[in-house]
Amino acid sequence: MPLQAQPMKNCPNNKAWESEAGETHLRNIKQLTFGGQNAEAYFDLTGKKITYQSRQPGYPDEQIFTMNVDGSGKKLISTGKGRTTCSYVSPDGKWLYFSSTHATQPEGQPPVDMSKGYAWMVNPNFRLYRSRLDGSQLQTVLSKPGYVAETTIAPNGKFMTWTGNFEGDVDIYRSDLDGKNIKRLTNEVGYDGGPFVSYDSKVIVYRRSAPFANQDEVKAYQDLLKQNLVRPNKMDLWVMDANGNYKRPITNLGGASFAPFLHPNGKTIIFSSNHHDPRGREFDLFVINKDGTGLRQITFSPEFDGFPMFSRDGKKLIFASNRHGSVEGETNIFIADWKD
Repeated sequence: MPLQAQPMKNCPNNKAWESEAGETHLRNIKQLTFGGQNAEAYFDLTGKKITYQSRQPGYPDEQIFTMNVDGSGKKLISTGKGRTTCSYVSPDGKWLYFSSTHATQPEGQPPVDMSKGYAWMVNPNFRLYRSRLDGSQLQTVLSKPGYVAETTIAPNGKFMTWTGNFEGDVDIYRSDLDGKNIKRLTNEVGYDGGPFVSYDSKVIVYRRSAPFANQDEVKAYQDLLKQNLVRPNKMDLWVMDANGNYKRPITNLGGASFAPFLHPNGKTIIFSSNHHDPRGREFDLFVINKDGTGLRQITFSPEFDGFPMFSRDGKKLIFASNRHGSVEGETNIFIADWKD
């Protein structure tokens, strides 16, 4: 069993902050982590437990942690080796799913060469695992010759959806929770990823790279993918049903829109985007109706806000942000009451 994480010295479980001007949908904002890089925080179905990834001193790369909804009880769940990402609690509360390179790249992921522009690595060393919520009974769920990550689970417990590139492109798949009965849901050339299943388990929202203008752009994408890299600077939001049918775009904003999550009302999608910043540096949270209407800005921090998720009752919003960092670029987890 992994050792319990040591909390940052002199840090409280949480700290209250005032919302930024214009943040009328957010009440009682609280910071839950302090120091390092913390992101991709997701509620379990009860709304009482949070799983997230964090880069902290003493570990080679990002690791998976859990905490209570008030920020107490922070615990290391992953092995402490390699790089981990995209953790999600099963609907029955018994398993924590996450991708990790601990068995294939235990020293962590090497830095991405940014000399040719900003890019994400779709690391082929990731494998999908699950463990009990105390880190015990670690099991391999999916091992493919390529990237397997970005896993989320349908609340009805009947399937999970994830992203892979082992068939030559970056696409979204679904499978049983044991990794069996794999079905490819997207098949257009380009990056498809970041799928989230709606609370009624009927809809998947995801991000997709903007349409290619010509074959030269297609070739540039495919050449970069051969290096296990993608450029995320032009992405829009899409939606499809849980079987991969009726795919349709939600946004056409320019810039990079990502991390969509559907409100429990089944109508409103919250996401992060930089489309409003001519420099492309500031990411804020926005909401939009599932039919693409009603775009509204939610956060107004002059720094990064991303990875939003509503609790199942729609009363809480969790997100990652650079606001109030002790050093420039620090990312922490915040929770707020949501006001419609």
